[in-house]
Amino acid sequence: MSEHLTEIIVFTILFAVVSGMGFVAARWRRPDNLASLDEWGLGGRKFGSWVTWFLVGGDLYTAYTFVAVPALLYGAGATGFFALPYTVITYPLVFLVLIRLWSVAHVHGMVTPADFVRARFGSPTLALLIAITGLVATMPYIALQLVGIEAVLKTMGVTGDLPLIIAFAILAAYTYQSGLRAPALIAFVKDALIYLVILVAIIYIPSQLGGWGSIFDAAKSKFAATPAVTDGTLLNANNQLQYITLAFGSAMALFLYPHSVTGVLAARNRGVIKRNMSALPAYSLLLGLIALLGYMAIAAGIKPITTNGKADANTVVPQLFDKVFPDWFAGVTYAAIGIGALVPAAIMSIAAANLFTRNIYKEYIKRDATDAQEAAVSKIASLVVKIGAVLVILLIDPQFSIDLQLIGGVIILQTLPSVALGLYTRWFHRAGLIAGWAAGMTAGMLMLYNIANPAINHAHFGGSAFPLAKLGLDTKITIYAGFLALAVNLIVAVTGTMIARAGKLADGGDATSPTDYLADEGDPRVQKIELSGSH
Repeated sequence: MSEHLTEIIVFTILFAVVSGMGFVAARWRRPDNLASLDEWGLGGRKFGSWVTWFLVGGDLYTAYTFVAVPALLYGAGATGFFALPYTVITYPLVFLVLIRLWSVAHVHGMVTPADFVRARFGSPTLALLIAITGLVATMPYIALQLVGIEAVLKTMGVTGDLPLIIAFAILAAYTYQSGLRAPALIAFVKDALIYLVILVAIIYIPSQLGGWGSIFDAAKSKFAATPAVTDGTLLNANNQLQYITLAFGSAMALFLYPHSVTGVLAARNRGVIKRNMSALPAYSLLLGLIALLGYMAIAAGIKPITTNGKADANTVVPQLFDKVFPDWFAGVTYAAIGIGALVPAAIMSIAAANLFTRNIYKEYIKRDATDAQEAAVSKIASLVVKIGAVLVILLIDPQFSIDLQLIGGVIILQTLPSVALGLYTRWFHRAGLIAGWAAGMTAGMLMLYNIANPAINHAHFGGSAFPLAKLGLDTKITIYAGFLALAVNLIVAVTGTMIARAGKLADGGDATSPTDYLADEGDPRVQKIELSGSH
């Protein structure tokens, strides 16, 4: 550990400064009373363009960006670039879904996607399923952030669980005190550090490795020497379908996550969201450069750190920084990764806590809960969610931490018919949506269970690339499990709706439900959509 002393000192100082900002954030734009979900969980719904830019950017571009994507390129090659098109595809979808959801939520004081589903389809059961889905899908995503911190600590020679527990405790404490204001304030520092590190890395590291030509040649040579048919610097016939469906499926999943919704609902108006969604694809350029760190690690001869006989691919990027940068700047890069984990982990835990409070606690335990009681329960729930995320790490322990996020993506995709399509049509019947959710979730879990990864000795849950051969087809082609699961969901939801309508089952709507104003605030052209009611 002594050889990493400078790195540890720099990392600790920056980590401490940012954690201090998290506690101070409770007084930043302080309202008269933080004891409500609007204030604690959504920052008062008053964030403007700059704050929203950093908040949503910090929310969507996480430790997963810095650690998991380069690790996937390091291990599998071009397939890892799926993250680049999917972040580009996401933003048009956000225009279609989240801006509309913001309008609905703004008028009716909704905090979660499940709030909307409850009002839209008049079904507390469906809303409960959406809330549980969001909670379960978010835990592995939070775990992914903790994996990022763990990879940095390993590289610095810091062993044992205590440092990670301390970082977890600090995150839990300032999130509990400051709510969404904490990650919103910290996001400024997080993004500044990440931009600094990447700009230095893409200029300095290639100069130390003989240029980009040498870097790509080294990657090509590595993959040519492996027996795998799905790796390489170029896609091939065996992984092209997986790449396409993974990129498109991940794009649809991203805006359905509770933390994505939370970041958007905190904006003060629709104009803020539109400006940010138009500009945020600039982050995708950064993501592409970050991904190339995986190839740089190959060219630099980096080997993953091995713990208990298992190689941890998530450590390749921190080790690359340790090898090529001076100790003090390596410490800065580690802090960027660590802080890049704190911001999204805080937002995710808040979003999951809001789901529990609004759609489980208030719906089924205490219907007359006051704003203060809601806020108190949400604070405690945010702590429980973080503990759940730690358990995900202990129980699943995949080779590539990206698998954690991909498993969550398969799960959260099953909310698309109720949330995304529900914003545009009430044709779906609640019984059909519930049946579709159950079918899609079952299919997704069965496929994930039957995906093996011999390289890491995992017979089950070894990734999200489902072999079509398991469906009886004579091929080596794989497809994203979430894509097939969503297809099953939609087919069953449509069929169930048609059967319910043929049987003239009541759809649970309330014809007197209020309407939503979907035009910009102050726009005289008022467009309305009924939340629920007869068709």
